[in-house]
Amino acid sequence: MRRIGLGAFARVGCVRTGAATVRRAAQLLAASLLALPLAVSPAAASLESCLPQMRAEAVKAGVSQRTVDAALADVPYDEKAVRFSTSQPEYKTPIWDYLAFLVDAERIADGRKMLSRHARVLEQVEKTYGIDRHIVVAVWGVESDFGQFRGDFHVPHALANVGCSGRRAKYFRSELIEILKIVDRGDVRLSDLRGSWAGAFGQTQFMPSTYRRLAVDFDRDGRKDLVNSVPDALASTANYLKNAGWVTGMPWGYEVKVPAGYRGPSGRKSKVSVTEWGKRGIRHLDGAELTGAAKAGLLLPAGAEGPAFLVFSNFDAIYTYNVAESYALAISHLADRLRGGGPFQVAWPTSDPGLSRKERLELQKLLLRAGYDIGEADGRVGAATREGIGKAEARFGMPVTGRPGQRIYKALGGR
Repeated sequence: MRRIGLGAFARVGCVRTGAATVRRAAQLLAASLLALPLAVSPAAASLESCLPQMRAEAVKAGVSQRTVDAALADVPYDEKAVRFSTSQPEYKTPIWDYLAFLVDAERIADGRKMLSRHARVLEQVEKTYGIDRHIVVAVWGVESDFGQFRGDFHVPHALANVGCSGRRAKYFRSELIEILKIVDRGDVRLSDLRGSWAGAFGQTQFMPSTYRRLAVDFDRDGRKDLVNSVPDALASTANYLKNAGWVTGMPWGYEVKVPAGYRGPSGRKSKVSVTEWGKRGIRHLDGAELTGAAKAGLLLPAGAEGPAFLVFSNFDAIYTYNVAESYALAISHLADRLRGGGPFQVAWPTSDPGLSRKERLELQKLLLRAGYDIGEADGRVGAATREGIGKAEARFGMPVTGRPGQRIYKALGGR
């Protein structure tokens, strides 16, 4: 497409003079600009050229033309979804920050309410699948805050974008077809498909292909609906963990004590018997000797100076849900807190602990009050908030990290 710059119009009719001439030139310029097609970015143009093939692939895979037309007739280019799919975040969250906002007092209190409110369903789920109800509710709490947050993206549109422009395009196209089949079956309405840029959706955030394999109709209404049905969502999560290798009656793990200066083996995959860990100097928190034939790995998420955990195969089952040890530890710890357990006994090796969700929201309000333009205070710490934190840290003579910790929170007046 040929683009015409303003300079070309400035040269047209340049021999004419006077106010009328200027007005006429302006009118011609405006009319000409309106007649031009809008400039389209290469990425957006790529989406437009890709969509017809994607629609054809979906129909060929068995999705009805009606669903394809409804889902993919007018797909806007989503720069954010494409960017997320092609780049890794620059900011790495310290483990103590991650646990501080995922396992905070509010989520623990809400989780205990959910355990009580859905006690009958959870009892049935536990009996049917053999999964500890506290683990199931912990997943629910972390993934969607017990159904309160579903995601920022309309999933079919996000998948169409990353299926055309993102990394692993073939994979995302297959996930798009899967989610359209879910709509075709009548399990979930198209309008209900809010989720992540990568396609996860529902109260416990299933990918569409996982949905096809493991979602269940636990409330027996004829639909596998993880968006609007709490029983379906909880049972499907339990079914997932069962298929991931959960062993009924086995703990995920527990906190242990490592000897000062420990330099021995560690890692979730390096499993030996509990007795063997005892021989290596690892002890219960009260100093009692470790014994047992069960195989466990030694998890040191912040090194030997921070909390340490022996983790069993059930920890690995949780790990598969989001393929991150920090995530599996958050789920495991939240489940323990819902059960009545306390915080970790060994402190994280930091002089600047993390903030709860309530404190993060308050930190943003304090930044705004202090004159830092970070946008809306919503409790989510993104690039704008980190930039504001960095400026505030510089003002107070602190090392500039952009990190939402207790130190900057209290410096700004937080309590």
